[in-house]
Amino acid sequence: MDDYSKISSTVDALFGMGASSCMPHDITMTYSRTGRIREVRHNNVLLCTLRIDGGLAITVNFARMLLRRKELREYCVEIDDDAAPFVADGRSVMASHVTHCGRHVRVSSDVPILYKGSVVAVGRAVLSGPMITGARRGVAVRVRDSLKRSNHTF
Repeated sequence: MDDYSKISSTVDALFGMGASSCMPHDITMTYSRTGRIREVRHNNVLLCTLRIDGGLAITVNFARMLLRRKELREYCVEIDDDAAPFVADGRSVMASHVTHCGRHVRVSSDVPILYKGSVVAVGRAVLSGPMITGARRGVAVRVRDSLKRSNHTF
């Protein structure tokens, strides 16, 4: 299996069948000393990093690419007006500020965070989808990459 097929099958496994169709075909990869894929880039912009456990650490740019598919919304968390500026600065998402939580959000999965339909950050879910919708307090998603960190504008 070639490296592009490995990445696309991982994206399909994590974000649903067909999600890899949003990926560009002219990606470049960097490798570790052991020969494993470490980073995936497009036009020298980081899209994702492969984790040792087989998961992907996605960036805001990659989440925007994936969001072209309507089905990705079920893998996302949407936040309200009060939390948006803080999350865009890199702060964690509190459960009380979540307005929509996709049914495929799982504990420790990478989650794009949306505000009014556009990606403002990505992070790791601390709680599962049903737990987030039922919770009234506590951290729902720990933000890893945001608009401020990746030098984007709101």
